[in-house]
Amino acid sequence: MTDTAHSLPPQSLPHEPLPHEALEDAFKGWVAELLATPSPTPLLTEIGKVTEVGDGVAVVSGLARALADELLEFECGVQGIVLDLAPERLGVILLGPSELITLGEDVRRTRKVVSVPVGPALLGRVIDAMGRPLDGLGPIAAVAEHPVEAEAPGILSRAPIVRPLATGIKAIDAAVPVGLGQRELIIGDRQTGKTSLAVDTILNQVRSRLTCIYCAIGQRGDAVSRVIGALKKGDMMARTLVMTVGDEDPPGLAYIAPYAAMTMAEYFSNQGQDVLVVFDDLTHHARAYRELSLLLRRPPGREAFPGDIFYVHARLLERAGQFTADAGGGSITALPVVETQAENLSAYIPTNLISITDGQIYLSPRLVRRNQFPAVDLGLSVSRVGGKAQDRALREVAANLRVTLSQFEELEDFARFGTRLDDVTRARLSRGAAVRAALRQAERDPMPALEQLAVLVAAMAGLFDDLAEQKVVAALAVVRVAAHTELESIAERIAANQSLRAEDRVLITEVATKALASARTRIDGKAKANEGGDGANA
Repeated sequence: MTDTAHSLPPQSLPHEPLPHEALEDAFKGWVAELLATPSPTPLLTEIGKVTEVGDGVAVVSGLARALADELLEFECGVQGIVLDLAPERLGVILLGPSELITLGEDVRRTRKVVSVPVGPALLGRVIDAMGRPLDGLGPIAAVAEHPVEAEAPGILSRAPIVRPLATGIKAIDAAVPVGLGQRELIIGDRQTGKTSLAVDTILNQVRSRLTCIYCAIGQRGDAVSRVIGALKKGDMMARTLVMTVGDEDPPGLAYIAPYAAMTMAEYFSNQGQDVLVVFDDLTHHARAYRELSLLLRRPPGREAFPGDIFYVHARLLERAGQFTADAGGGSITALPVVETQAENLSAYIPTNLISITDGQIYLSPRLVRRNQFPAVDLGLSVSRVGGKAQDRALREVAANLRVTLSQFEELEDFARFGTRLDDVTRARLSRGAAVRAALRQAERDPMPALEQLAVLVAAMAGLFDDLAEQKVVAALAVVRVAAHTELESIAERIAANQSLRAEDRVLITEVATKALASARTRIDGKAKANEGGDGANA
């Protein structure tokens, strides 16, 4: 039998691809597609181990490539900042409770630095040092996140300080003026009114457009709550950001708190706004940094503080200033607070901050014991750059204020020996006592420039010389009311930053004299109610 299949030509035979040939073609296509696709970036994860855990610090090994100030993340969720770099160990500041960390726990690099949210949504809120809300009002819609550490603007990015910061406090605006962009230290012993002075300055900004930040470091919760209540009552909470870190929080949060507050202030400053930042207080900040440094076995220096404590505060406060239009055009005014012990101004941290800042407002406990509030010691207080920014009208009126008070205090000490005094000396004592009483001011009662000017002119003119100290308080209230109703022209000159003319002084004196004469009976009636002065401010 003949096989017909073999007689057919080869090309006419039916042929289907074998399975292995189809797989081979699919593999070649897959390889070609893979070669044409760019390769993904390899993901490198560095993991270390916790070798030691302390109160607020940890020691990590196995992360040889970690950088200074880098943010690390522990397996339990706590974050930390690399502070010490050594060949075999890393000293880490913890930003969370150290009780959650166990020995041998994994630690991962994040290749990032500590950043906090910034934006207008922060105003009116109470947050911690990481920008997390503490007021129960829900999440914060931040614009962006900025690192807490930033380089201070250079000299070419700064402009002269020529605009005043109105604190609303007579003794400061007249004798120790502060300018926008200045760094003015508030210094004094405990319970001398440092926080009250700073809060009154914030409350006085209801008459301006300033954005305010209050950074409480190591303050009690009830004290911060009172500040928040005062801001709400004074209609300033909507334009104020409150950041608080208590003693119960990790010291790492206290360390980064002022830097975080300054970062948030820089956002508003870069938008061309004027910002006031209060650091209350840097004594607790320095103690928190000392605690962390000693736990990480850094060598102690003077008063057991680490050697770089000056740099820690200098690089913070150098970020404040008045900036040029190319640098945003805004300003950051810093009011750091520092606490002294037994009036020791030569302690380590106070002397550091005095040398860093542009002046200091010293609150004396001796004035507190005399019931003089605010207890501003004009002899030890100074403003190195604020005089150029002071309103011209206040500058002319307050020119002899320091001299009058210093002569009065010298004569007052001399008169205590019981020496017989002539009529001129008695007149000087009466004038000095009246001027000092006129500088008294109740807590949470900031005064506009017109009222300050009227009160100071009346005091320097001797209108309060024959009044007892208890009656001066009521007399001041009468002069303030008269200034608002009858001195509108003077208010316009102050708003235009014009000098005070001779006829303006005469007008103020006449208005004050007339008001005091018509209210003499009322002043005598209020003297008993005001007896003791402003003792409630203590």
